[in-house]
Amino acid sequence: MNAFALAALALSVGLVTLANIDIKKSNQILNVSYDPTRELFKDINQQFITEYQRETGVRLNIQQSHGGSSSQSRAVIDGLRADVVSFALFPDVDALRKRGLIAQDWSKRLPNDSQPFSSAIVFVVRRGNPKSIRDWPDLVGEDVSVITPNPKTSGNGKLSVLAAWGSVIYRGGTEAQAREYLARLYRHVPVLDTGARGATSTFAEEKIGDVHLTWENEALLETENSGGELQIVYPPVSIRAEPSVAWVDANVAGTRREAPAKAYLQFLFTDQAQETIARYGYRPVNAEILRRHAARLPPINLFSITLLGKNWDEVYRKFFDENAIFDAISPRKVNV
Repeated sequence: MNAFALAALALSVGLVTLANIDIKKSNQILNVSYDPTRELFKDINQQFITEYQRETGVRLNIQQSHGGSSSQSRAVIDGLRADVVSFALFPDVDALRKRGLIAQDWSKRLPNDSQPFSSAIVFVVRRGNPKSIRDWPDLVGEDVSVITPNPKTSGNGKLSVLAAWGSVIYRGGTEAQAREYLARLYRHVPVLDTGARGATSTFAEEKIGDVHLTWENEALLETENSGGELQIVYPPVSIRAEPSVAWVDANVAGTRREAPAKAYLQFLFTDQAQETIARYGYRPVNAEILRRHAARLPPINLFSITLLGKNWDEVYRKFFDENAIFDAISPRKVNV
């Protein structure tokens, strides 16, 4: 069974496991995360369990839940009892604040505004790059088929929209030109999977599409598992993706899980965890560690969310609210 089929099986098994979690067990915490972080957190969890037991004598059991970032955020709001969350986008964590589940100052409780690593949207193409895809305009070339997940459910999907739009604005284009380009791009998207890992399977395993818009870390895993059939293309410009983390006050405050939940997220900023983050293809916030991994994580030209609006709230409303830009430009797709 190949790596992505195994990942799909692991997800289905994981859902069964989560259904049996006893949230009253003081030594068990649940990290609700976004789609492609399974491998990263499996490693991080084992490291933290060892360190925490050494320091406190307590042996933890850390459970993981994965899916599209926006879907995971909604699941926590609807009652999934996360102890910590690690979502693809700031707004997916901040949605919990708006529902009173986490503190108003959540982003200031950990270093670097509670963002332990960053990433970017890059391209994955077939061996030899037969469609000569190098830059964003190439995605709307004749007979080019693009795979990217659904922005309604996926952080990868939202960032693909914003990276594509921003690639026009960054080069001096107007919003009208950006809207026209985005509408053309999504006419080249045959299907919208609900999350990043599903889109990876569609492209790498089902062999649908000519180019895959995905997280840099997912692109590295995808190409490494392809046996030379796939390769990464770094576009000249992309968006800086900044996943965020928080402990969920409404679920851990006053419980014996509160201390390990906080320590778990603090551990993400240690040199040990930052090295692991880099090894799995995410960009650590520790600049020296990032420099040591420059051969695999090369310098890239990235713009921030402020190119598109004054803050994430404004950008989110502009692009992803009901009947906002994405709804206006996107043809109806089958969600899988």
